Amino acid sequence: MDDRVRDAAVEGMGLPAVLLCGGRGTRLGGDVEKPLVEVDGRPMVARVLDALADARVARVVAVASPHAPDTRRALRERLGEETAVPCTVLNGSGEGYVADLEVGLSAVDGSAVTVAADLPLLRGRDVDDAIDAAVPPREAPSTGTDGSDDPVRSVTVCVPAAYKRDLGASVDASFDHAGTPIAPTGLNVVDDGPDRIVVRERDSLAVNVNRPGDLELASRLVNP
Repeated sequence: MDDRVRDAAVEGMGLPAVLLCGGRGTRLGGDVEKPLVEVDGRPMVARVLDALADARVARVVAVASPHAPDTRRALRERLGEETAVPCTVLNGSGEGYVADLEVGLSAVDGSAVTVAADLPLLRGRDVDDAIDAAVPPREAPSTGTDGSDDPVRSVTVCVPAAYKRDLGASVDASFDHAGTPIAPTGLNVVDDGPDRIVVRERDSLAVNVNRPGDLELASRLVNP
């Protein structure tokens, strides 16, 4: 991360964000593409855009899978215009998450926030927290996961798997970190530096809507 990007993030000008909008939503059932599934009357992808607009994000590059043509159309014709942050919509490759991520990252200059469209409870503070973890102030340098003095430049935000299960959210993938199973949230900061894992116990990060039970849970939590 060069000094210009660091200064922009620290001073509030923001990083670009890559919003990944894939998924047919087959596990959810119904005929609506996953990013357009509504939580309390608002599409999940729109809720994630709201969170990005409330964070230190300068612009959004939304990558819509060819498996989600309605999502691509909605972002270009309606949702992208409604958001308070500039939003560009790109066509994904249809070859999966990693391929679509590469499409998005190729459109931004250097560091970027990356987030999946299935986090409808996401808040701007969650995004800013990830940016703060990736871009420590100059006077308080952080260290890499290997214990070196290199500043942390990439962040993977995770939630304890037990926290998700206790909440009632599904856990599709997890790995061990410091003796505790944790699950990726889909929120990251990507750069070319060493990776830092940040673990948070927050409902806003714990619910990835993949199944009907996740959707019911998100609908309950959005209006507690």
